[in-house]
Amino acid sequence: MEKFGMGQPVRRKEDTRLLTGRGNYTDDLKRDGQAHLVVLRSPHAHARILSVDVSEARAAPGVLAVLTADEAAADGIGLFPVMVDVPGKGGTKLAAPARHIFQKDTVRFVGDPVACVVAETRAQAQDAAELIFVDYDILPSITDTGAADAEGAPQIWPEAPRNTCVLWSNGREALADEAFAKAARVSTIRLVQNRLVGNPMEPRVAVGEYDAATGRFTLTSPTQGVVRVREALAQYVFGVDKAQVRVISPDVGGGFGLRGKLFPESAMVLWAAKRLGRPVKWRADRTETFLSDPHGRDHVTEAEMAFDADAKILGMRVRTNAAVGAYLMDFGPRVPTVAGGRILGTVYDMQAVDVQVRCVFTNTVPTDAYRGAGRPETAYVIERLLDLGAPQFGISREEIRARNYIRPEQIPYTNCVGNVIDSGRFEETQGLALKLADWDAFAARRAESAARGKLRGRGLGYFVEASGGQPFEWARVAFQPDGMVNLSVGTFSHGQGHETAFAQLLHEKLGIPFDKVRLVQGDSDLTPNGGGTGGSRSSQMGGVATVRTAELVIQKARRIAATMLEAGVEDIEFEAGRFRVAGTDISTGWDEMIAAGEAPQLDEQHTYRRDTECNFPNGCHVAEVEVDPDTGLVEVVRYAAVDDVGVPINPMLVHGQCHGGIMAGLGQALLEHAQYDPDSGQFLTATFQDYCMPRASDAPSFDLDLNVVPCPSNDLGVKGAGEGGACGAPPAIVSALCDALGVAHIDMPATPEKVWRALAQRVAAE
Repeated sequence: MEKFGMGQPVRRKEDTRLLTGRGNYTDDLKRDGQAHLVVLRSPHAHARILSVDVSEARAAPGVLAVLTADEAAADGIGLFPVMVDVPGKGGTKLAAPARHIFQKDTVRFVGDPVACVVAETRAQAQDAAELIFVDYDILPSITDTGAADAEGAPQIWPEAPRNTCVLWSNGREALADEAFAKAARVSTIRLVQNRLVGNPMEPRVAVGEYDAATGRFTLTSPTQGVVRVREALAQYVFGVDKAQVRVISPDVGGGFGLRGKLFPESAMVLWAAKRLGRPVKWRADRTETFLSDPHGRDHVTEAEMAFDADAKILGMRVRTNAAVGAYLMDFGPRVPTVAGGRILGTVYDMQAVDVQVRCVFTNTVPTDAYRGAGRPETAYVIERLLDLGAPQFGISREEIRARNYIRPEQIPYTNCVGNVIDSGRFEETQGLALKLADWDAFAARRAESAARGKLRGRGLGYFVEASGGQPFEWARVAFQPDGMVNLSVGTFSHGQGHETAFAQLLHEKLGIPFDKVRLVQGDSDLTPNGGGTGGSRSSQMGGVATVRTAELVIQKARRIAATMLEAGVEDIEFEAGRFRVAGTDISTGWDEMIAAGEAPQLDEQHTYRRDTECNFPNGCHVAEVEVDPDTGLVEVVRYAAVDDVGVPINPMLVHGQCHGGIMAGLGQALLEHAQYDPDSGQFLTATFQDYCMPRASDAPSFDLDLNVVPCPSNDLGVKGAGEGGACGAPPAIVSALCDALGVAHIDMPATPEKVWRALAQRVAAE
């Protein structure tokens, strides 16, 4: 237990396989007789389709099929649904236009699928796709999120006036009005949440197979959980029983919230496989990833915060336009509304919070969950308003936060949307982060930077996450005759280290060797239940399901041991893998039971259901930046963070998650921006030549620590850890940059040009 149990920094057991080229990714799969599918996508942001001529493509070398909306209608291919409903202000309903597998009448974003070609080789399919002639009548487009609802803006859907999908409100408008009427000071801001592309290392791939004898589909594709994809394909697309669809996800090279969706291309390969009677494969290249993967963020927000004379928050108003793109993805409109709304107020004691979000259709790629899924956006708005409020009172940024944190004696604290924050020591966590960052010695570092001609600034950002996702999770623990223990879970590891973390839990609970645990995941035939991985839910849901299932195995094994040791069940004690007759040295263990042929009996499964909506990991992040005033180049030179993720299963894995999240946040703060031409609607950043991803050289060494505040609402005391960095880094870095530049605000991404212009404007004003 001292080496491999819960709380130990065990190195990832899966890395040996993955780093030595023995991973099994979807593009490694080569099926016998495999054909290749290529998607023809719209080159226009908005256009009527007058005609589609596929005759030349069908006659091209190697072509097996050309499929369009006509074939889809003839074969009864269903619609792609939004999986959520968002209640509109005043009882209005969510506008959810139908999304077809191919467009027949109108295309609504650059990349909208119009047809597909299936051929013997990928090159032949690509060549044939170029021969499809589509006659388009180009229409006006709207890609500006802030102006999408304006009078006279091009309308994308007739059933969505002013391009409004839904106007959501948390219902506290009157309460906020009362608070602002009493305000001594008010801070205001207009800010942009830049549109992002998740860009997992592994582009999306889908291999479809169909067994005509059984009528069964098999999809092999990277996901964040196979069960929901299986059920959506069965119910909505093909109209078959879910037992007729199998979904397999082998190793997956990154998810970030983007992989847990029902994608048109997944249905295309299954449909084509059924038509042709052979396996069909589709693979995105990087540009197609930009054009077909859901994007994240893309908000335009106006916000204000009211304070009393002592800098205590009285209330907040937020008005946001949030782009959902041309169609609704699975969870698209939920992300900026209900999902982000779960943490309104974050870690601060404020109740008079009035937030209204208008989800707007735009001629862009649909948006959906991306690392944090609404919570980074919420935290960013609050942290920027606090930074702007502090100088109005002549106090520091850390002091204004300290005056407003929810105090320990207020916990459990019901926030302004009714969620109960059940643990956290927020001011203490801030103090630990400032100490780790050597906050008090900043002046000397700033002077040293100035001596080199650089501008140095520091900033902080506090966040709270709402982690948990689906309120149930399934696990199965099954001993094998060879001494291994198969752990099957409904969560899914796409880089987080579940093979290691879950093995630690079983090692501690069952006393079995750490290396005897075999993780089984990503096959709907073997893991038929579960909510997948998203919302940082795996440890608190999959982990708890695992230990509760292990307890069922122990209870069954206690009965087996009683028989083997000729004792009463009530006299059997269990500790560290041994079953002992109380008060004696008579014992047996797992190996003896397996040798006696009892392995098939040591097999239990369990579905864990929690009675809370989510839990609340949180943290304080502190950044220091240097700016070259001649070029506007920004460098993050120091970064410290203290996170509260409850009880860590493996601190090394937690820090790895922090590193990844911080780099995602750094990318948003300084580098990444998916942009469209405002006139033509053309996508301008469809390659890495135009879209700037962060590299290792963009980050300093991170100083990270944990403030362990156990979560009281689950067996393990754990909270989610996967998304905190993406929540904490943007406000901390932007705060530091504003401090360095001496400006109130700068929008993300703070590119060198944008920073240089801000400096030039400041100098001109002086």
